[in-house]
This record gives sequence, C-alpha cells and structure tokens, in this order.
Amino acid sequence: MVQAYILIQTEVGKATAVAESIAKIQGVVQAEDVTGPYDVIVRAEAESIDDLGRLVVAQVQQIEGITRTLTCPVVRL
Repeated sequence: MVQAYILIQTEVGKATAVAESIAKIQGVVQAEDVTGPYDVIVRAEAESIDDLGRLVVAQVQQIEGITRTLTCPVVRL
C-alpha cells in the first residue's frame, strides 16, 4: 500500500468545493481545506505508485477549480 499527501492550490473561493469533491474519490482517506500556501490537503492511498499516479492525474487533477497539485508519497525510514 502506497500512501501520499496531495497538496492542492485552487482558484480563489474554490477550496471547500474542491475538498468536498475530492473526498468522494475512492482511495482518498481525507480531504481538508487549510490556510497557507496550499488550499486543500488530501491524504490518499493506492495499491502501487502507478495506481497513485493514476488517482492523481485521472481523478484529482480533473476536479474543477484546481490550479496546481504537489504529491508527496509517504516513506517509512
């Protein structure tokens, strides 16, 4: 299982709608509006890094109102 945080920037005023839409995607564990340089932070999980990539590119990035994403896979050191 691969887990990651996805940091998202949105258009002004779209953070809540983006978080609500993303929360409905299978593989998303949590999606919350935040303040700071990013507007939404998502915790997601997938079976493989390839599946995680497909989740981000094919589903998350297709949500209206997103301007940029940064995916940070969790590592166990």
